[in-house]
Amino acid sequence: MTYMNAEDAISGSLGECFVTINGNRYNFMQAINLEAKMEKTKSEIPILGKTGKGNKTTGWKGTGSATFHYNTSIFRELLFLYKKTGQDVYFDMMVTNEDPTSTVGSQTIRLIDCNINGGILAKFDADAEYLDEDMDFTFEDWEMPEQFKLLTGMLQ
Repeated sequence: MTYMNAEDAISGSLGECFVTINGNRYNFMQAINLEAKMEKTKSEIPILGKTGKGNKTTGWKGTGSATFHYNTSIFRELLFLYKKTGQDVYFDMMVTNEDPTSTVGSQTIRLIDCNINGGILAKFDADAEYLDEDMDFTFEDWEMPEQFKLLTGMLQ
């Protein structure tokens, strides 16, 4: 029997997050966590001669959420611009996971045309050790320019 080596588990804190807004590339080192998902949309398909329905994929949508340390105004500036002018800004985000102790290498996902759903405008908490903020977003497309290698023993 073949097993995964413990060092091949990817460390959750060893990653990078870059955001490109209006041609400016920011290293979002203040990110605490991020998760982007692709959900397939499906239609139920009636099929003659079957008691159940089939399922056909008809599209997809991209959604995400992130938590950041509350120490940048970049996203609030986008919200303010929208409030003031009606101009909604889309941006790209690139997330890389790379743990040097793992044999799988690194994976990079580029989220294209991200758009924030809203955000915190002001915040304080006299009892907190630090301030953070959550952000939900959508994205229109994505690419995977770099992917993890297969672990030894996975391909049979």
